Amino acid sequence: MKSLFDQEAYNEVRTRLNALTDNSERQWGKMTPGQMVCHCQAPLNIILEKNDYGLKPNWLIKTFFKKSMYNDKPWRKNLPTVPGMKQTEPKNLNQERTELESLMEELHAQGDRNDWQAHPIFGALTKEQWGKMQYKHLDHHLTQFGV
Repeated sequence: MKSLFDQEAYNEVRTRLNALTDNSERQWGKMTPGQMVCHCQAPLNIILEKNDYGLKPNWLIKTFFKKSMYNDKPWRKNLPTVPGMKQTEPKNLNQERTELESLMEELHAQGDRNDWQAHPIFGALTKEQWGKMQYKHLDHHLTQFGV
């Protein structure tokens, strides 16, 4: 599994993100490209300790889903979205893309860091697990729009 901390994966995500347009056709789900890009900021805000979205520890979710967050198996389509991370209001793709790129850059610049906070639901994660989870989430949603 690729990690957002790896330069090649980081560059790939940036290229794919910049290929996204307002006319990119979603393959599943309800979000527009702008809403999706806004949604993709949430996990980065969590790892960068900017917002926890009110997430609380959940033993059941942690037990059954933690490893699926960063393993090689793709997530299935139409997974439910955490309520605090749902996007239903119209979003400007270019503004949201700029913000997402800024968050990605901030995280990537911290690639040498090893003291990451625990995830609000999944608990302690290694740098490797955090990086894979970030890449996997972005890959999932960019694939959702065919980029």
